[in-house]
Amino acid sequence: MTTRLARPGTRRPRRRAFELSIGLLAAALGAFAACRTPEEYRADADQAAYTILTQRREALGFVERPFSIEPQPGSLRQRVLDGELQTVGPLSLTQCLDIAAENSREFQDQRESLYLSALDLTLERWAFDTQYGAGLSGLLSGTGSADSASLGASGGLTRALGTGAKVISDLGLTLTRDLARGDGWDLTSGLSFALTQPLMRGAGASIVEEPLTQAERNVVYAVRDYERFRRRFAIDVAGRFYRLLQQADTVANEESNYANLQLLRERNEALAQAGRLSDIHVDQARQDELRSRNRLIDARQSLQSSRDDFKVFLGLPISLEIALDGGELVELSESDPGELAYEEDLVLALALEQRLDYRTAVDRRDDAERKLAVAADALRAGLGLATSANVRSDDGRPLDFDLEDVQWEVGLDLDLPIDRIAERNAYRESLIAREQRRRDVDELGDTIQADLRQELGDTRTNLEAWRIQKNAVALAERRVESTRLNLDAGRAATRDLLEAQEALLEAQNAATQALIDFQLAKLALWRDLELVRVEDQGIQIEPELEQRLVRSEP
Repeated sequence: MTTRLARPGTRRPRRRAFELSIGLLAAALGAFAACRTPEEYRADADQAAYTILTQRREALGFVERPFSIEPQPGSLRQRVLDGELQTVGPLSLTQCLDIAAENSREFQDQRESLYLSALDLTLERWAFDTQYGAGLSGLLSGTGSADSASLGASGGLTRALGTGAKVISDLGLTLTRDLARGDGWDLTSGLSFALTQPLMRGAGASIVEEPLTQAERNVVYAVRDYERFRRRFAIDVAGRFYRLLQQADTVANEESNYANLQLLRERNEALAQAGRLSDIHVDQARQDELRSRNRLIDARQSLQSSRDDFKVFLGLPISLEIALDGGELVELSESDPGELAYEEDLVLALALEQRLDYRTAVDRRDDAERKLAVAADALRAGLGLATSANVRSDDGRPLDFDLEDVQWEVGLDLDLPIDRIAERNAYRESLIAREQRRRDVDELGDTIQADLRQELGDTRTNLEAWRIQKNAVALAERRVESTRLNLDAGRAATRDLLEAQEALLEAQNAATQALIDFQLAKLALWRDLELVRVEDQGIQIEPELEQRLVRSEP
């Protein structure tokens, strides 16, 4: 029976029900109006993702610097674009590392990739958390003119459990009125509850929570990949930095050689004008001078191109003029590296223990085992338990439910495994994937060991080459000085000095190249042993791990 809205002073229960419904709708509208802004959602996502990454990085021992994907305000690139800077330097390697971390596009891509892995995990966690929902609805209907009107408000929750069960509960309020007959507003409410639980296929935490487990492990893999990228990227920066110093040293050597040849040509011209030297000697000096100038022009152009490439690599505008600290090359040349006493078997063993990519390959092999179990479970029969309960209030008595009037259902649903072609193929693919992951582990382990044997040999070879070239430079310098004295005394020809000068130039350039080759080979060896740490002080190595590469005396 439908009850009309009463006159003042009558039918107070119905009026209270109406006021309650209006209050509920107003509260829901207020909640809707208070919904968070996109920026607030962004801040919430950042907080969740950064919390996950902080926890994972601390658990894995990677806490050198705070993590953020937000661009740093006042970056070097931005200051250049804003016209605040036109030149910078001389830059040390540590400063170049900081600039690269702040401005490199590749570095930013890696940071965002790590962040997105954590964001994916928040979604998987949400799937196993209580999910709330609420809504409002309004409806006006009729034929020709409006016949009826209704307003509704609902709220509910959903929860997925680790056993595979799914719980759904919903509470709704409905306010209706028959406009054609002029009836009053009728207010009713409904409460529903449903539970489903798989008993065979799809049951159990190991099956149900596999997406969450994989998302958790993917964050670990992403953290490892990011940390390994930071180390490899730092070594890449160092390699480009040292190669630029090498090219700058080559330009300096070419400039010195060109200046010496100019002096020799001027000397020979003066002697030729005095009739004390033939024009042949003048032409020899001039020819070598022109050849040297041509090499100098090429060396300068090559250095400029390499600087531009380095600026692009660092994420800096091409218009910025940069200078590097040549003192680091001097420091390298004056250092004594001693003997490389690493034992090969200790090197190979430590690499398989420390390499982050190898750990991930082993873990992915375990992932394939779990996915195989999930694929095997999908081949089973499906048996599900479903229960539900619903109750509605009487008109005008919202939220007043009679528990004796609950409608309920309990049922079982059996899905026989008759047609499982898709699941069969997925299971077979999982078997193949497991074997592939096993082979990946074996191949990566062999590759790591082969690469390290090569790098260990290269480091020792380059160290010996540098020592040889240092002696060659000293010998070439003595030869130039001796030849110049003999030339002044008339006991040597111009060609002798030109050849000695050419030999000195070649020895100087070869010595610098051998020095840089040795330094980069050593850094590559440390990098592939996971000894490198990128800190505020620059590239560091873990001394405790390095000590494990040297066999202790019995």
